[in-house]
This record gives sequence, C-alpha cells and structure tokens, in this order.
Amino acid sequence: MPMSIFTLGVMLRCCAARCAATWHDEEGGVAEKVVIVAVFVALAIAAGAVITQKVMSAANNINMN
Repeated sequence: MPMSIFTLGVMLRCCAARCAATWHDEEGGVAEKVVIVAVFVALAIAAGAVITQKVMSAANNINMN
C-alpha cells in the first residue's frame, strides 16, 4: 500500500526537525547524519514512486477513441 503524500511530508518534517536538533552538536555525529541522509533518500524514492504511480494511472485512463 503506497504512502500518501501527507504521510511522506510528515515523515520528512520529523526527519528535518531531528536533523536540525542534532545539527548544533557537531561532535562525531557522522553515522547519525548518514542515517538521516539515507532516510531522506528513501523518502524521495517513495515520493517518486507515488507520483509515478499516480501519473501512470491517469495516463492509462485517457480515452484514445
């Protein structure tokens, strides 16, 4: 079941808030930042998949007759 755009937005805001909270603490947080970037990449891929699915569905519903 694909996630909604709203759900992806909420997850993105939560990750951004976490990133902003940890941004001030620069002591050895490389692993945490790598995980956060990986989460952002996964969210971007999921958003792209949802958008692609909706566009393909709309394109398939066009009557060519």
